[in-house]
Amino acid sequence: MTEPPDTAREAETGEVELPPAIDLPGAEALLLLESGEIEVIGRLVAASNATLLVAVSDELPGRGTIRAAAIHKPIRGERPLWDFPAGTLAAREVAAHAVSMASGWDIVPPTVMRADGPFGPGMLQLWVGTSDDVDPAGLLGTGDPRLRRIAIFDAVVNNADRKAGHLLVRPDGLVQGVDHGVTFHVEPKLRTVLWEWRGTRLAPGELAVLRSLAARLGPRADLGQCLAVLLAPEEVAATRARVRALLRSGRFPQPHPDWPAVPWPWY
Repeated sequence: MTEPPDTAREAETGEVELPPAIDLPGAEALLLLESGEIEVIGRLVAASNATLLVAVSDELPGRGTIRAAAIHKPIRGERPLWDFPAGTLAAREVAAHAVSMASGWDIVPPTVMRADGPFGPGMLQLWVGTSDDVDPAGLLGTGDPRLRRIAIFDAVVNNADRKAGHLLVRPDGLVQGVDHGVTFHVEPKLRTVLWEWRGTRLAPGELAVLRSLAARLGPRADLGQCLAVLLAPEEVAATRARVRALLRSGRFPQPHPDWPAVPWPWY
């Protein structure tokens, strides 16, 4: 894969024109990501896999031409992992967005799979603006309910890498999460900085969301069919099993004794 520009360096020197972070309604954001023209701006050098900052441009009905920033992770740029099948991380990011949408919690920014990316197939995710006044790490240990729903989401998708730096606080106060490439493993892999509620009871509203997810994860239901395209059959079955286990216990999960509880580095 030919290396794109170093965005971090060139942005500092003014050589790169960064596209804007645009807040679009979910349906319009997905339409833009699915059909827009992708222009590579540069590479985010801190990421472990190839992660490109791009501009996505398209004509949207009633809005005219929209040009927005997005993150593109081509499958060709994924580094092999010992415990996840090669070339599957992009699909896991898209699957995490599907679960986020089905939950109604709006945790994952709009994310799609693009077969025609500049370096081949890969995931494309809308870049969201963040608040300069809030450090996500400062929310840890505060009991912030915005993190509570993310802790449940991570238990559902079996997130093996929930770092504090993967949390985004938007200007409107919504907290979202990114970097969901190592999710949906069949074995217990939950590794997160959000253990504050471990073992405590789930609230009635949280149980209602889980019941809805359980229904929608059925083989003939919408979410189940969506995940079946993105994940291996045993991974979809394991997701159903995790949701059922949460409903049976009625509590947040505890750390697994055979797996590190917190990612490193934690931020």
